Amino acid sequence: MQVEDIVARIKNDFEGVVPKSSWGETSLFYNPGMALPNGVYFCTLKEKNGDNDKASELDRDGVFRLSIGIAKKSYEKHFGYKPKRPPKGGIIDTGHDFTVLNELMPHPIYGWMSWVQVLNPSTSTFEGLLPLITEAHSNAVIKFNKKTANK
Repeated sequence: MQVEDIVARIKNDFEGVVPKSSWGETSLFYNPGMALPNGVYFCTLKEKNGDNDKASELDRDGVFRLSIGIAKKSYEKHFGYKPKRPPKGGIIDTGHDFTVLNELMPHPIYGWMSWVQVLNPSTSTFEGLLPLITEAHSNAVIKFNKKTANK
């Protein structure tokens, strides 16, 4: 799968999704009717390294990262206890090789916040991720509704 395929699939399959691209990253927000300046993001696709984000080696030709913000309970079901927040410019300590393609693992920077990643997911891997994307989207809807309740 390519970044454009994943963005299109999530935008088509989930309500209220607004993609926003900048600096080699596409963030997917839940923001129906553009009620908030950005909405609540729940998924990102990143295609290049950042100053403090090189652990996945996204500067390799054609490599991209799909990141999903899941619930703590789901994170712990897959990986055990969440790691500690890394120092600025550092990565979490889980023993994962964050450069491996097509494998679900903690996000190297935001794993402590229950974010997970897959580099270059195949179609079958992406299909297996749909329950996590659904959970992330549902959590974004809840957060969005709380933020807009008094507007």
